[in-house]
Amino acid sequence: MYKKILVPLDGSKVAEGVLPHAKALAYSEGAELILINVVANPAFEFAFSAPSIAAQTIAEEEARGRKYISEVEERLKSEGLKVSALIKGGSPANAILRTATEIGADIIAMSTHGRTGPAYWVIGSVAEKVVHHSKIPVMLIRSYD
Repeated sequence: MYKKILVPLDGSKVAEGVLPHAKALAYSEGAELILINVVANPAFEFAFSAPSIAAQTIAEEEARGRKYISEVEERLKSEGLKVSALIKGGSPANAILRTATEIGADIIAMSTHGRTGPAYWVIGSVAEKVVHHSKIPVMLIRSYD
């Protein structure tokens, strides 16, 4: 039923809380885990006033994201799983949804940070946006830090 499982990871332990569940699903289904790390653009405010600062900051974020996602990919491969990894840019929810469509994912497996109150109102919830707009099943795991 599930052959491609998209697993968004942001570098946090909370996000990695989904991994035991995604691994169990991948083992049971013989599926591939496709890890995605979305590199946000923290330099957006510099894009027009100081393009060189923006470019350098984006390059540093991409390098950090590639290193992180590669380490997780190798760790999972060493456990006998079929795994690939992607780095995408932009809004996390949009990048996750777009990638799910592009790769033909069967399910998205992700953690929710469980923010509430003002933090939720200001930051919003990537998980909520993904669930609301996804055309495929989404497995959400409430992760605690």
